Amino acid sequence: MINASGFKVWPREVEECLYEHPAVREAAVVGAPDPYRGETVLAYVSCKPGAQVDEAALTAHCRAALAVYKCPRHIHIVDELPKTATGKIQRHALRNALRTGPNT
Repeated sequence: MINASGFKVWPREVEECLYEHPAVREAAVVGAPDPYRGETVLAYVSCKPGAQVDEAALTAHCRAALAVYKCPRHIHIVDELPKTATGKIQRHALRNALRTGPNT
């Protein structure tokens, strides 16, 4: 759960919204530290082969389906999300990347 300005945001709900976009292959949502809000919603997305999408299009898609406080403040488009040997997305690796420096 992400606590953004006192509002509870469930990452799964935001991820399901992102998966509805036709260009999205995989999505992971994490809470990023924010000095004003406590945490802010941050998404990592990988696209389907041959598909292209930008952050603005994904943000507009989320704003049409979610409450404003649930929409990701930033969406990072990456080639591949980190996974375990069984194929599960490693959210902790994404959170650690936020703390240590440049995003994946």
